[in-house]
Amino acid sequence: MLNSSLNKLNRLKKNFYNKKIAVVGDMMLDCYFWGNVTRISPEAPVPIIEVEKEYSRFGGAMNVAFNIQTLGGIPLPIGVIGTDNSAKILKDLLRVNKINYKSLIVDKLRPTTTKTRVIADKQHVVRIDKEKTNPISELIEKKVLSTLKDNIKSIDAIIFQDYNKGMLTQKLIEKVIELANEAKKIIAIDPKFNNFFKYQNVTVFKPNRKETEDALSIRIKTKNDITIAGHKLLKEINAKYILLTLGEEGIAMFEKNKPEKRIPTKARKVADVSGAGDTVISTITMALAAGADIYDAAYLANFAGGLVCQEVGIVPIEIDNLFNIISSELK
Repeated sequence: MLNSSLNKLNRLKKNFYNKKIAVVGDMMLDCYFWGNVTRISPEAPVPIIEVEKEYSRFGGAMNVAFNIQTLGGIPLPIGVIGTDNSAKILKDLLRVNKINYKSLIVDKLRPTTTKTRVIADKQHVVRIDKEKTNPISELIEKKVLSTLKDNIKSIDAIIFQDYNKGMLTQKLIEKVIELANEAKKIIAIDPKFNNFFKYQNVTVFKPNRKETEDALSIRIKTKNDITIAGHKLLKEINAKYILLTLGEEGIAMFEKNKPEKRIPTKARKVADVSGAGDTVISTITMALAAGADIYDAAYLANFAGGLVCQEVGIVPIEIDNLFNIISSELK
């Protein structure tokens, strides 16, 4: 993309539209309470927060699905929700944003994973998590796999978005990858620690620095450390591409029998890094589904991640914003 033409960029943008991407993973709801502290409670030495506004947004794998939609694609979110009020709020958000939620599986024994953040005087006071992280049941596994089988012919790619909340079990991971490879679909992985090495034979494996350090039991400080880690991941995961995200240092890209490539991050004013990883995996997958090569896909994704970091809170990347800014820099 650094050496791309505007015509090529415009063709790629057109190809983004209506790509259907299945997002398999931990669906979440993010809730926010904003207010001010005016006094200390007489009941305990804690602040009393007078709430001025509250709202809910997509979190976890659901935010990835939202990014797919704002990039012009058609998301198919496949995950588990409960029967609680959080599930109702999540469905309402999906309706408002015109995202089909018929592929979500209802489990009466689990709550909808919900993160509630209380923010007072621009300070994060507390986060309240409502969740169960034990593995989903065999019955739910079968329902998830059945849903994917019903849609496998119509989708262009599958994203695994793992937050270690119990949705992605080893058995389900193996079955879905097998199904996707048989159907010759793009498989993109945003891993977490528990299942890190279970994602074998995939298209793109995108861990960040900390996830890689934890999984390999190493520390990544130098350029040589990055190179060693990347090649070790290639060997251990057997992915076609390893994209190691490094924050302000950009992305290190690894492919078997090819030289390592680095994609630097464009200097931007960072307001909030929340959700940047969701944007990166969404953009990479959409770009590959649209016919981009891995370098162009990684460049676009790195650029998109930088743009959302300029916003406060978890916000998706908008296709017009992304391509218009890149176009202006190519002129």
